[in-house]
Amino acid sequence: MFIADAWQDFEVLDTGEGMKLERWGDVILARPDPQVIWPKSDAPLWSQADAVYRRSGEGGGAWTFRRPLPERWEIGYRDLRFYVRPTGFKHTGLFPEQAANWDWMADLVNRHPSARVLNLFAYTGGATVALLKAGAQVTHVDAARGMVRWAKENRSLSGIPEDRGRFIIEDAKAFVQRELRRGKRYDGILMDPPSFGRGPSGEVWKLENELFPLVELCAQLLSKTPLFFLINGYTTGFQPAVLHNILRQAVLPLHGGAISSRELCLPVASGGILPAGASGRWQAKGEPS
Repeated sequence: MFIADAWQDFEVLDTGEGMKLERWGDVILARPDPQVIWPKSDAPLWSQADAVYRRSGEGGGAWTFRRPLPERWEIGYRDLRFYVRPTGFKHTGLFPEQAANWDWMADLVNRHPSARVLNLFAYTGGATVALLKAGAQVTHVDAARGMVRWAKENRSLSGIPEDRGRFIIEDAKAFVQRELRRGKRYDGILMDPPSFGRGPSGEVWKLENELFPLVELCAQLLSKTPLFFLINGYTTGFQPAVLHNILRQAVLPLHGGAISSRELCLPVASGGILPAGASGRWQAKGEPS
């Protein structure tokens, strides 16, 4: 497992009955998690939740606030800073389990200053900020204008100069195809693709149809001396072995190297671990794992 266990401003306090109880700074949130099929370990603790997200039987859901919360607030990870807030689709703008990957990528970049990295489906820029802070030149691509704006705010919050990266609102596949035509190359590529989505011009993305062809295209974008390729998966059914096989067929034939694919997990204060998706990591031969 890849376990994100170095957080100070975030922790999973308890899990149970389809929910997870989390501390984000000094705010406690209760959110659904369909994988949590066991009982709560500390039932009285849940009364401390400042806000609870409940799913609707008709789809979607809504927050119930037990005390007034700021529109957004800051949390930190190591020397990084991020804005978080409860959104209408249950998320907060940050996936804390990804810190395990931030540390792995930052360690590689620290040994290769000014590495060029492409972040696709880059959301609010957690990985982008971590890589910029480590010294990489990052191209951040997401189809949602609001997410790109949020990512820029996170960059500024962490004190990173504007000229250190590019922030682009575009469909991921269209951007990759254009970069190939231009002869651009990257030393590292990461992606966090959704199960389903639409690009700025209505492009339809379905993971099971689009992921492998996109990884094949991206493998051609890697430089002659690449560092890493990371695929994150949150879709039910896309286990670590799926990501391993995609990297084995799309990246290994062109670049050699080694693959490590595992579950992403978070420690739970009341005991146990919380599964939180999967990651497939490829890295160049000779780079420490």
